[in-house]
Amino acid sequence: MYSRILVPLDGSARAERILAHVEEIAARFGSRVILLHVVEPIVPVSSTEVYIPSEDQLSERLSQAKEYLEAIQAKMKLRGIPADIHLVSRAVVDGIYEAAEVLKADLIAMASHGRTGAARVFYGSVAAGVLNRVDRPLLIIRSRSA
Repeated sequence: MYSRILVPLDGSARAERILAHVEEIAARFGSRVILLHVVEPIVPVSSTEVYIPSEDQLSERLSQAKEYLEAIQAKMKLRGIPADIHLVSRAVVDGIYEAAEVLKADLIAMASHGRTGAARVFYGSVAAGVLNRVDRPLLIIRSRSA
């Protein structure tokens, strides 16, 4: 049913809470997991300011993201789940959408931080942005801090 599952991760424990669900689905359907990390080339600092990292800083962030995904990939391999890693430098929602298209993901599985009200309006919602753009199944779990 799902041969390729795209899993966007941001390095947080909250985002990683989707992994148990993904591993169960992948084991059941023999799916390949694609671990995705989107590094934003422009970082919002406040509602009026942005920070643009240098090429070296962006390269360092991509390198750290790769190491992070490789560690998760190794854990999945030990559990018998094939996983690839994919890195992009784009706006997060655009990066997830484009990766799903290019990599032909059958399912996108992600955790939502569960922000509501003013926090959602101010910070936006990656999950809502992805939901409004994709044309394929999307599994979202609400992940709150412990």
